[in-house]
Amino acid sequence: MRAATVERKTRETEIFVALELDGSGDYDIETGIGFFDHMLEAFAKHSMIDLKIRCEGDLHIDMHHTVEDVGIVMGQAAAKALGDCAGVRRFGASYIPMDETLSRAAIDISKRPYLVWRVNFARPKVGDMDTELFKEWFHAFAMNAGLTLHVENLYGENTHHIIESCFKATARAFRQALEMDPRSDGGAPSTKGSL
Repeated sequence: MRAATVERKTRETEIFVALELDGSGDYDIETGIGFFDHMLEAFAKHSMIDLKIRCEGDLHIDMHHTVEDVGIVMGQAAAKALGDCAGVRRFGASYIPMDETLSRAAIDISKRPYLVWRVNFARPKVGDMDTELFKEWFHAFAMNAGLTLHVENLYGENTHHIIESCFKATARAFRQALEMDPRSDGGAPSTKGSL
């Protein structure tokens, strides 16, 4: 079972994340931010990762710490569950259409974290949530999970659709990358012998 639990407590947030990489997409998520919960639920469903998140953050200040710190802890849990990454496919990519919108994501479970973010929003908020915070989540998740992650919105108009298609594309790409490769010899998917 490739599973992990991580807890993190600071003056700004208190977070618990439990995930199972070889799950069925079950989720139980409470961050105090409704739209963010919706996106994380979509991520769990489409990555087929079982995901439980509890976060109590300083929302009386703003949502930044909650969003970024959830990304940090999710990334740490994913890295812990992946371990040495022996036998995984390593790479994944996905295009996701959502009505008028098309977004794509590509992932390398490389242990060399990097984010390329080519996503722009016409609106500064979706509901009460600042759209600039989504880049913070993707960056925190990629850095702490050890992913090279490229996310790009190719076109679209509706901000909700753009954000949701980015989460779903990343989820599907991650699902491909973390799957065990039946043709692998069980070692690291690298000519170096390790990631």
